[in-house]
Amino acid sequence: MTMLLDTSNALGFPVLSVTVFLPLVGALLLVALPRRHDALYHAVGLMVSGTTLVLAAVLFWQFDRSWAAPLQGGTAFQFADPPRVAATWLPGGITYQVAVDGISVTLVLLTGLLTFVALLFSWAHVHHRVREYVAAMLVLETGMLGVFTALDLFLFYVFWEAALLPMALLIALWGGGRKLYATFKFLLYTMAGSALMLVAIVAAVVVSGSPTFHLLDVLRQNNLPAGTQALLFAAFALAFAVKVPLFPFHTWLPDAHVEAPTAGSVLLAGVLLKLGTYGLVRFAMPLFPSAAADAAPILIALGVIGVWYGAWVAYAQTDIKSLVAYSSVSHMGIVVIGIFALNAQGFAGATLQMINHGLSTGALFMLVGMLYERAHSRRIADFGGLWARMPRFSVLFLVVTLSSIGLPGTNGFVGEWLALLGTFRTSVAAGVAATFGVVLGAAYMLWLFQRVFFGPPSGKSNDVRDLTPVEIAALAPLILLIFWIGLYPDTFLQPIDQAGQAWLDHMRTSAEVVATPSGAPAP
Repeated sequence: MTMLLDTSNALGFPVLSVTVFLPLVGALLLVALPRRHDALYHAVGLMVSGTTLVLAAVLFWQFDRSWAAPLQGGTAFQFADPPRVAATWLPGGITYQVAVDGISVTLVLLTGLLTFVALLFSWAHVHHRVREYVAAMLVLETGMLGVFTALDLFLFYVFWEAALLPMALLIALWGGGRKLYATFKFLLYTMAGSALMLVAIVAAVVVSGSPTFHLLDVLRQNNLPAGTQALLFAAFALAFAVKVPLFPFHTWLPDAHVEAPTAGSVLLAGVLLKLGTYGLVRFAMPLFPSAAADAAPILIALGVIGVWYGAWVAYAQTDIKSLVAYSSVSHMGIVVIGIFALNAQGFAGATLQMINHGLSTGALFMLVGMLYERAHSRRIADFGGLWARMPRFSVLFLVVTLSSIGLPGTNGFVGEWLALLGTFRTSVAAGVAATFGVVLGAAYMLWLFQRVFFGPPSGKSNDVRDLTPVEIAALAPLILLIFWIGLYPDTFLQPIDQAGQAWLDHMRTSAEVVATPSGAPAP
């Protein structure tokens, strides 16, 4: 795979490293501030995350969407820092380099946006151990940004762990009544996956003979036989499947979502789940393309099962937050199906759907959290007639619901349409099954909306107030992007397509080479 680095930087400073580590610096700054100044802690969190969001937006808009076009199958990383890796960063061939391509630059923007709006939401709703809370959110942001930008496999692993531990802390300290159980289950699943991934990373570097852990070095040296590829891909895929989460590795997710604080749920659904699908696209599949192609039918089948299972179980929930949590299993199943369709439409739809799911589900969790702060209940049966009591809340919930079910004109339609189109081109049976799963998803979301917002008002609906200006401000950028992507999807599809076509060319070419017994290119 011709993976090139754009070593120029028109911005004149290491913008990507600053973007990644600024939240960590902000977290360290919080430790030095005087105690019992909660408003100051919130202000620092907003200032740091807001600056990070601005830098992420600059990266996105300055990203050259045409730079990789003439490379004939090469994918181009931009904003590389340092521009060239002259020596290893740590003993053993571990290097430091961060960069973005068309896939990761969109996820960096999503991370910056959701962290900022989650902290803005938290200002009015988090009053316990505020300094520790804001610091955990900022460390979590650095971990997530690092995952999406690291080019060294070991560095990727370090950032991966740095993202998991603050989330566990958020659930354990600011979660609900069963927070310790949810935290233990979250750590048990994710740490098991992390341990497997670390073993697979070391094995991949050793077996390939690469001098470093840098992705480009491993790819240059990587010409492994099919059997070795299969074992290593299985290890990577299992580790990432836990994080997606792909059926049947999903059981930690509903507990984590239900017990997590609202901002934790926003980042868990909006960003952390994408760490798994991003890991598949960035590392597992390019490193082991032949094994990935062989395993594609199995993973498509698991994705279809996840779509149906998540939809059916969501329909049976009595808790609004639990319903939204199971909907994530269904939506991420669509992402996995699109990725393993191994064609341009499926890949573009799956990658865009990562962004769409982050926006729509993040907004849903924020809205559910706002309702819980007012009514102190999330039971569907406790609500009814909210349309009359909370008109602003109701309109925004309706917009996000329509986005979640993929109404044309919203972001959800474009991603689902492309992912399903790609799936049909690979397997008609899988496409039909996934489509019916999407229809079922629309049914349970519309049922939820009808039950909560219409009908006779219940006891919990009588004493609730509508959204405040700060809450509307926190939701506004998500609502804006829901419509922007629905009407102007090329804003995000152009950089995604740029990287996606090169990714597909590599998958096809490398799989053919491995399939040829002599090791020569297939005719």
